Amino acid sequence: MLRAFAVCVVFLMGCGPAVPGLDGGNEQADSGAPAFDAGVSADAGVSTDAGSTLDAGALDAGAMDAGPTEAMRIAAATQTANTNPACSLTTLPEGFYWEIGDRNGLRASGSVAGSNTPMATQVIAIASASKWLYSTYVLQKVGSVRQSDVPFLNFTSGTVFPVAMGTKELTCAAGETVAECAASAIERPTAVGKFFYSAGHFQKHAATVMGLGAMNGASLTTEIDSQLGLSDLRYLQVNLAGGANTSASGYATFLRRMLSGGFVMSANLGAQKVCASEACVAGAVASPAPPTEGWTYSLGHWVEDDATVGDHAFSSAGALGFYPWIDQTKTWYGIVARRAPSAGGDQGVASLKCGRLIRQAWVTGIATTSPTPTP
Repeated sequence: MLRAFAVCVVFLMGCGPAVPGLDGGNEQADSGAPAFDAGVSADAGVSTDAGSTLDAGALDAGAMDAGPTEAMRIAAATQTANTNPACSLTTLPEGFYWEIGDRNGLRASGSVAGSNTPMATQVIAIASASKWLYSTYVLQKVGSVRQSDVPFLNFTSGTVFPVAMGTKELTCAAGETVAECAASAIERPTAVGKFFYSAGHFQKHAATVMGLGAMNGASLTTEIDSQLGLSDLRYLQVNLAGGANTSASGYATFLRRMLSGGFVMSANLGAQKVCASEACVAGAVASPAPPTEGWTYSLGHWVEDDATVGDHAFSSAGALGFYPWIDQTKTWYGIVARRAPSAGGDQGVASLKCGRLIRQAWVTGIATTSPTPTP
């Protein structure tokens, strides 16, 4: 299949048969897999700027060793995005924008043009990538990691939306306040102390712990952004787990600040993590993670800990295909930005599988030509 590929060098659910789905469907039984994405909002608009460029000869900001040159990294990441089957238009028909950078800025970027490819500065719904934003907001607002907050942030509080209110996993109703949306959440006794993927944890926490109950989308945007500083963050509805809209460029500013140590979360990436996949605790979790991969869940973000294909990166994939990540060394960040037509199937997992290959290529300077990364 022909693919248009433009490179700028510079300078996560219904269940599929093999991989749990990402759409915000009904809560499942304790051993089932709910939606990858607990919340989806409509796109908030479009900006026409396609992004900036960086000099290809810039010094490598990674560890000072005999590793790959920046030119090698760029070539490897670009080839992987352009040619790997996991990143193809057959797999990701909407196409995608990708970028990689460090705490100082963008290092490389590109687009694989498909049916609905976003630009770097285009504000889009990011679905469950919202989770990383809310958890970071909480730690920043409080100033520390409080043990009373942890069960809500790593999804072990038992507070979930019931089956009858399954649509709450996708979106709060138009015009609802944070508290009105949270009113549907209940405590499921069999989920207490276990990882259970549900937007209910964050919604109840925001309404009853963080004092955000009276807020609508506009006031919620102002409050969350007071701690995060994203120039184009918007909540068109008040689902904390999945209602945010921003651009790849906007989210990148958040990731760069994370790498620079500017958030309380910076020192707590991967903290308080729990098993979040049937691969590590069979039947003990309700998770969108592939059942064959041993992922863990930290404070509002995943840790890609699988012993075979994982590299311990921190990430927060969403059901429309927006996949942000930070590598395990906290040197690099990256984004795969997609606009899937609906929250369903395995959109977040699909973007993750492509994105982790691009990450591997960047770190090693070697393009990956097969769908599964080499351990």
